[in-house]
Amino acid sequence: MNPRLALVATVLAAVVSAATPWQDAEAATGLKARIYLTQKGVPRSLSESGVIRFAQSNKATRLRETTDAPVEDRQWRATLVANFNAPVGDSEFEVLFYDIQTAERKFIAPTMTVFVNDRNQRTIVHKLRLNRPQFEPNRRLEMVVTVRRQEVGRYRFQILGDRVQHSGEVTFSDDEAR
Repeated sequence: MNPRLALVATVLAAVVSAATPWQDAEAATGLKARIYLTQKGVPRSLSESGVIRFAQSNKATRLRETTDAPVEDRQWRATLVANFNAPVGDSEFEVLFYDIQTAERKFIAPTMTVFVNDRNQRTIVHKLRLNRPQFEPNRRLEMVVTVRRQEVGRYRFQILGDRVQHSGEVTFSDDEAR
């Protein structure tokens, strides 16, 4: 093989291999998502555009907690609809929650991982459960969706609910009173 041709092939291979990570990084930064939360059940018979229209018209900015359990065991249930501008291109994405009630944004652990059935999907529907004590009632939150550690969308909402009530009564046994 001609040494000049071999040099050109080597340089071309180096350029192509160097360009691939850059293209992946650019694709990740170009990915954006519109995020919706709804507390109404999303009908299974809807098309992708129907799901998006349903989420837009039934979006919840205030989530109400369940009332079928004692206050300490209650939770907030909602359905997350994430509509990406391009296929996700990954098998999962992360959902992070931040408490934005105060001036300083506070991360609420743990991170939620959402697995994607098909890497070419653009609209993902996922059921959420926000449990106590990680989530406190009557707080403003921000949900951040990330794909490959790149933020692609956010959604602000409130969680409403009852606080744990204490009676204020104190009882002592005879031994403790002495």
